Amino acid sequence: MKLKDKVAIVTGGTSGIGEATALLFAREGARAAITGRNIERGSAVVARIKECGSEALFVRADVSSPADCQRVIDEAVRAFGRIDILFNNAGVYYPQTALECSEREWDEQIDVNLKGTFLMSKAVLPGMIARKNGVIINNASGWGIVGGDHAVAYCASKGGVVLMTKAMAIDHGAQGIRANCVCPGDVETPMLPADAKMRGLKWEDYIAGCANRPLGRVGTVEEIAKAVLFLASDDSSFMTGAALVVDGGGTAD
Repeated sequence: MKLKDKVAIVTGGTSGIGEATALLFAREGARAAITGRNIERGSAVVARIKECGSEALFVRADVSSPADCQRVIDEAVRAFGRIDILFNNAGVYYPQTALECSEREWDEQIDVNLKGTFLMSKAVLPGMIARKNGVIINNASGWGIVGGDHAVAYCASKGGVVLMTKAMAIDHGAQGIRANCVCPGDVETPMLPADAKMRGLKWEDYIAGCANRPLGRVGTVEEIAKAVLFLASDDSSFMTGAALVVDGGGTAD
């Protein structure tokens, strides 16, 4: 029960890494508010969290909207009294070079992945600062540390998340706030088959390429969730400004 009596917000909590993290947080004793755009999926995750014996709330929101971000904070505080942990997980991805990426697709990836992380952090920080306690975890990427092919906007957004995390750690450490990011490699989420389809690759060829790393496989959402739990809990109490890479060795060579 590493998060006993804690209150957490997980953006993009209706599938993939966000869903797995919200469920793990609940099993570790946290009450959770999750965000997303799909009400049916959000309601289903809330039901699963409640089966873990924890309280849960779904707030339909677009993290690129300042008003939506503030509403998420307000509804979570109204339901649970405070917010101890924010996991900025919501993200989008299109596989394109600079020549292929449209302005709309660039804007969407920057708005959701980078601006959304900024807006949610901006909205949650005043309450955390007032209590002189809080943890912010941002979902970056291995491609926020090294470059990736056909991912110009995604790499730009995730690289921004890594350095924004470090900047927030410096700015708010003295106020009792820890800010870290997790940098996953290829993980079994709905994003992988979508990426394969957008790249025009057969699934077996795509997954073979993903497994071309030291550990020889892709990761699971549960493995990333455990890393996020570590950053959210007191197990990482002397960590802030860190980019925790969880990628099977993909960035090692």
